[in-house]
Amino acid sequence: MTATLLRTAAELHARARTGRRAVVMTMGALHEGHATLIRTARETAGPDGEVVVTVFVNPLQFGAGEDLDRYPRTLDADLELAGRAGADAVFAPSVDEVYPGGEPQVRVSAGPMGERLEGAARPGHFDGVLTVVAKLLHLTRPDAALYGQKDAQQLALIRRMVRDLNFGVEIVGVPTVREEDGLALSSRNRYLSAAERRTALALSQALFAGRDRHAAQQALRARASEVPTTRARAEALSAIGESRAAADAHAVATTAGGPEAVRAAARLVLDEAARLTPPLTLDYLALVDPSDFTEIGDDFTGEAVLAVAARVGTTRLIDNLPLTFGTFGAAS
Repeated sequence: MTATLLRTAAELHARARTGRRAVVMTMGALHEGHATLIRTARETAGPDGEVVVTVFVNPLQFGAGEDLDRYPRTLDADLELAGRAGADAVFAPSVDEVYPGGEPQVRVSAGPMGERLEGAARPGHFDGVLTVVAKLLHLTRPDAALYGQKDAQQLALIRRMVRDLNFGVEIVGVPTVREEDGLALSSRNRYLSAAERRTALALSQALFAGRDRHAAQQALRARASEVPTTRARAEALSAIGESRAAADAHAVATTAGGPEAVRAAARLVLDEAARLTPPLTLDYLALVDPSDFTEIGDDFTGEAVLAVAARVGTTRLIDNLPLTFGTFGAAS
């Protein structure tokens, strides 16, 4: 399948529309993670709908000293990948098309949530993201827009903007796509040398360590809840050697655990990576409530996000995993 290249909003608006339009917003340099988004968009739009992929390197979301000029631009390859994945059109406007007359004087503010974590590390970044997302939503006029969960804070802010400002569009989050070694797919991975890539694996390994610690704790708590409450049952189980196992589960499950244990397990992996050559330089490790991206406490229940950002060499990478607290089920 060949995707049609569109350069202007007028060309996009001139297209006949039938069914639902699903949009995937990218900055280009497409990879398998983007292809997954496009395939999901194809399912969302349905056989009679339309999938539009935007390719636009947004200058508003790059801060001083960041990689705007060296950000990879591979439009021909992007067109090919988008078409194979099921896109009908690729909308690749110029900066002048998106920002006629220069940088916009009126912008969308990300508010307090946009000042935490990624926002603290990159001041003004999310104002630039939300401004361009708002403009592209207006320009493409979709029924649904799809975003990767790898950029969890960005996804949360887009959802909040759409809800708070009454955008009539469905926002769909798509799970992070990883390479076989666990590294989250990113256009910035191409900047990593072989040695840097080995160090960068610590990001996903730290998240997996936190997830596994949480899952083990949840399993032990579930088993502890089954400890017999009557002496007769305890004696009966003791005869078949079960009471000791239950007691061990209870002892472990009531020791320190929860969010702080998850953070500690992840931090241990990151501390070890800081001693590698080349080293990993941590920006943050956070376990947050996805509704506002504030740190959760030990009594938290519900969905949470374990997030990490770090630099390896000159490349800055982010990753995250969702976790669920307050049930005996394993982490998601």
